[in-house]
Amino acid sequence: MSLTFRRGLVSFVAAAVLWEATARYLDNKLFLVPLGAIAERFVEAARSGELLNDATVSFLEFAGGFLLATLVGIAAGALMASSRRVRDFFDPWVSMLYSTPTLALGPLFMLALGIGMGSKIALIFLTAVFPILINTVAGLTTTDRVLLEVVRSFGASPAQLYAKVRLPAALPYIVAGLRVSVARALVGVVVAELFGARAGLGFMIFRSAQSFDTAGLWVAVFILAICGVASVEFLKWLERKLAPWRFQNIEEE
Repeated sequence: MSLTFRRGLVSFVAAAVLWEATARYLDNKLFLVPLGAIAERFVEAARSGELLNDATVSFLEFAGGFLLATLVGIAAGALMASSRRVRDFFDPWVSMLYSTPTLALGPLFMLALGIGMGSKIALIFLTAVFPILINTVAGLTTTDRVLLEVVRSFGASPAQLYAKVRLPAALPYIVAGLRVSVARALVGVVVAELFGARAGLGFMIFRSAQSFDTAGLWVAVFILAICGVASVEFLKWLERKLAPWRFQNIEEE
């Protein structure tokens, strides 16, 4: 068990103890319920099949939207980084769309694509794509110029420059964009399911809030939070596999 894992575990245990103590002190089950009540509600929802159905729908929407955002974000970022002219043309559009409130676009996607999974994936994609795109552009345009000239002097082609120098140098930026986008995509799942959804963790949050089922609401929130932590840890592992040289000199304190 690594030191980093132990530190994280200690912080979660401390937060759980503080949560339980606060919930029992406040004694306000409409706002904060004990962890035991949340666990009971989790078991109840799991046994009824409600939780599995909602989690499956949300996972499919998240996976579709995030995968599409990753592919488009990296490809579009590489295109913008390859030409200053292209970058100048698309930069205002990226800034405008990135700053547009996603919540305002939910009804438009529903009207255009219906209340099925397509509109949810489109909204999640729009929520998640821009951090990946922006970080990809930043990573590819900040590669060490001296290193590029040295590699060119050895006869490297433009494709080899991208594959051997620019992409590896941009990898930390891209992974950072992916980590930000994971959180935004999970928020997008909840926002998307507020509009015409019939299942999903966001719909479970909405349904629980409408019926004052605070424990059920926290069940869905915790599952989304755990998915976020697991996704970020997977991205850290992936970065270590793809760019192990970045971690060779890092020592745990």
